[in-house]
Amino acid sequence: MLQIQGFVVNFASENTYIVYNENKNAWLIDPGNMNEQETKAIESFISENGLKIEKILLTHAHIDHVLGLQWAFDTFKVPVHMHQEDQDVLDMLQASGMRFGFTVDPVKADITYINEGDVLELDGEQFKIYHVPGHSPGSVVYHNDNQKFMISGDVLFEGSIGRTDLYKGNYEQLIDGITNKLFILDDETQVFSGHGNPTTIGFEKQYNPFFK
Repeated sequence: MLQIQGFVVNFASENTYIVYNENKNAWLIDPGNMNEQETKAIESFISENGLKIEKILLTHAHIDHVLGLQWAFDTFKVPVHMHQEDQDVLDMLQASGMRFGFTVDPVKADITYINEGDVLELDGEQFKIYHVPGHSPGSVVYHNDNQKFMISGDVLFEGSIGRTDLYKGNYEQLIDGITNKLFILDDETQVFSGHGNPTTIGFEKQYNPFFK
């Protein structure tokens, strides 16, 4: 049985997630921790539960989702999984930091590129990958059909969608991807977003104003 633990971190109130199982094996998703207190909270949870981080996953590479990425890679020494289309975004990290008024070093990590239709496994639990660009060019969603949940990053939120006015953003592309890849899934599927509260596919199909 998979468990999900979220941490709200950094200036953007970003959701960093840990997905783990009864074997204590775990994935760290979108490490956005930017200060000692946030990092300690994540470290303490991992330590207290005896978890082994086997993979680091990115839904996309915007600055608020990767501020803790170098720490994560240096600490756990496991590959970072992301879509190749967001490599440019990750490479712009320093410039993005300057726009927000702080210094961020370039990330030096082992990167494994993932694609639409790939399947990642955590002790037999399968996560299908959907490439849903529009918020960023390489935005992906990690979907576990067995327990009916997804980690959606900034693709889909409770009552909203990701911004499309950023680098290589595209409103029509995002709406099309959500409609044709996510809204065809079971209505009960939980959506764990990059910001804000969890929601469900059924709720968003019915109430999200972007799909009226």
